[in-house]
Amino acid sequence: MIVIVFKYLIPKGFRGFTFFPFVFLSDKKDKSHAVLLNHERIHIKQQLELLIVFFFVWYFVEYLVRLIQYKDRREAYYNISFEREAYTNEKDLDYLKRRSFWNFLKF
Repeated sequence: MIVIVFKYLIPKGFRGFTFFPFVFLSDKKDKSHAVLLNHERIHIKQQLELLIVFFFVWYFVEYLVRLIQYKDRREAYYNISFEREAYTNEKDLDYLKRRSFWNFLKF
């Protein structure tokens, strides 16, 4: 994981964005934020499982489906299976050690 602080890549209202192997953060203070970095590590694992490109295709399609379902951009985002897994487990810093393959499907 390569952490880069570059606030111009991060959408307003968010603190980070992951594109394997890079994690872009909006604030250098977040480089030491264990929970945020764990959230982004979960996304790195998800991206590797789906060979990166399929992760983003799935992410975009699921976002569109959730947008139709919830009719709200933020609600759609928080209900993407990848985000649900990451937000649910971000505080568990040992989560990735025991996470099963394609675990996002449970969400």
